[in-house]
Amino acid sequence: MSTRTTQESPGPISGPVALSAREPRVAPERLVAELVPPLRFETVRFDTYLPDPKQPSQGAAVKALDAFASGLGEGARAGTGRGGLWPRRARRRQPPEPRGIYLDGGYGVGKTHLLASLWHAAPVPREAKAFGTFVELTNLVGALGFRRTVDTLAGHRLLCIDEFELDDPGDTVLISSLLGQLAARGVALAATSNTLPGRLGEGRFAAADFLREIQGLAAHFRTLRIDGEDYRHRGLPRAPEPRPEEEVIRVAHATPGASLDAFGPLLDHLRRVHPSRYGALLGGVETVCLTGVRPVPDQATALRLVVLADRLYDREIPVLASGVPFDRLFGEEMLNGGYRKKYHRAVSRLTALARDAAAAA
Repeated sequence: MSTRTTQESPGPISGPVALSAREPRVAPERLVAELVPPLRFETVRFDTYLPDPKQPSQGAAVKALDAFASGLGEGARAGTGRGGLWPRRARRRQPPEPRGIYLDGGYGVGKTHLLASLWHAAPVPREAKAFGTFVELTNLVGALGFRRTVDTLAGHRLLCIDEFELDDPGDTVLISSLLGQLAARGVALAATSNTLPGRLGEGRFAAADFLREIQGLAAHFRTLRIDGEDYRHRGLPRAPEPRPEEEVIRVAHATPGASLDAFGPLLDHLRRVHPSRYGALLGGVETVCLTGVRPVPDQATALRLVVLADRLYDREIPVLASGVPFDRLFGEEMLNGGYRKKYHRAVSRLTALARDAAAAA
């Protein structure tokens, strides 16, 4: 069982709790201890990834990542000694290849599966490798401070960053500096994203003004493109329709470990809880029940909901809801704007969790 799951479970829940009534507190040390693959990806491996024969880039990515993991063996530090990450011939090239790997592809093609498989396959002690989302990494810096974060992560052999994205200029400068210092101290880097590294930040802020930092980030990685369709909808039925409100309430009261919240008050509560604590907010919850789901009113609220959807998906918590379908959570302006990939991912993940809830029922 992962550290994340163990530390977040306060004990059995006897009746439906309200997430909007919880005020979780998370010690900074816990944020570091939780940098492991989420429960959903705890047992994945390269041989459990099933490449689509119609998408050769998927099989090629498995081979490249397997070789990358092998290069992280005992004594290998990025760019040091005989056991570096790349073959001797590659290291002789001028300029040298980046010593990080970056998985680029649409949502749902299995990038997180592959990144978690890399973490599991890396032949180094568990405490010498870290895995977290981009948001979790920025939250870690906020909790520990920049220098302490560098010193903490510099002791790792591998840092895996899932869902890499830049949402504002501050993140651009922060992460550029952080990864630059970690790479200089021998930490191997691996990341996933829906955006090529040289185009991070486009549509979100004046990325051209921060081109040097963005190009500096891109220089740490070589890119592997993974093509394919969203596997969560491959051959699967359409997302289940929202349930009647009385049914959601009844299920919440009849299901051990369930939570029950009206959607509007929950969105208001997310504004008061730092996103780094959304995982703790779900501690001990096994099913989330929501009433009155409606379109999200503004972008700030929408981005907080995206983080909650990620934490729900990580923990495989089914979601039973009344109101509008999840594909109507975000308006057309949001779905066509700079954060559209985040919103599409959230809809995809919430749809999968709604399907899980329907299957359990």
